[in-house]
Amino acid sequence: MIEIIKAIVYGIVEGITEWLPISSTGHLILVEELIPFGNVSEDFFGMFDVVIQLGAILAVVVLFWEKIWPFALTSKERGDSKGVLSFVKMDIMKLWFRILVSCVPAAVIGVLFDDVFDALFYNPVCVALALIVFGVAFLVVENWNKGRNSKINSLGEITYQTALLIGVFQLLAAVFPGTSRSGATIVGALLIGVSRTIAAEYTFFLAIPVMFGASLLKIVKFGFDFTSMELLLLIVGTVVSFVVSLFVLRFLMNYIKKHDFKVFGWYRIALGLVVLGYFGLSA
Repeated sequence: MIEIIKAIVYGIVEGITEWLPISSTGHLILVEELIPFGNVSEDFFGMFDVVIQLGAILAVVVLFWEKIWPFALTSKERGDSKGVLSFVKMDIMKLWFRILVSCVPAAVIGVLFDDVFDALFYNPVCVALALIVFGVAFLVVENWNKGRNSKINSLGEITYQTALLIGVFQLLAAVFPGTSRSGATIVGALLIGVSRTIAAEYTFFLAIPVMFGASLLKIVKFGFDFTSMELLLLIVGTVVSFVVSLFVLRFLMNYIKKHDFKVFGWYRIALGLVVLGYFGLSA
């Protein structure tokens, strides 16, 4: 029962921090230190904290279904269109092509060097530094962006070039744990003129193939030989992250309509200092 409660806590932390640009990795490192799982292997935990992101992804699919499903199945959706292409919503299909372009940099580098980056940078000090550096970046970018008019104010205005640039920023999160995938892509999008709301939405949609791919990679590396307890913990953590993400996504979309991201920048800096201090004292 204690282990299930821990899985619930991990799911709550994942559901909150996956979408807010504050780094789920930084928070999960602290949670792992404070309430580690008992009777599970280190390899299982390395897979667990990635795969429970699938719950968060499902929340995006549920909330934004009409914006991401590219097929028109009803006559109302197809309108007066006829033929095979009448079943395809071309604007959404083009969006997915751009999302796939954004995935290329992180996908290529992640597949080739995932284990190398984990060995080099997946430690409290590197995560804390990434938290602080990107926290400062949020403050700098928001100050620079203040008073400027956004060049891109709809998903349809995102070009393939813009998509690739956002993908390069996402690559930073793939290399340096603690950067925050959503944080890196939002900062990058703001820098190249994307509005806050569109930057956030595009980040959510971009997470779908990225996290499915990362989860699949981790499961394949771990294998499918779960104990009954491990499988139960994985299911509980995933379900909880899904439920919590539903609320967090709604909150964030309402929040950024009236506020900037500075509060998240200050929070990242504070958390980074806490992580440095905690593990510095523990050393």
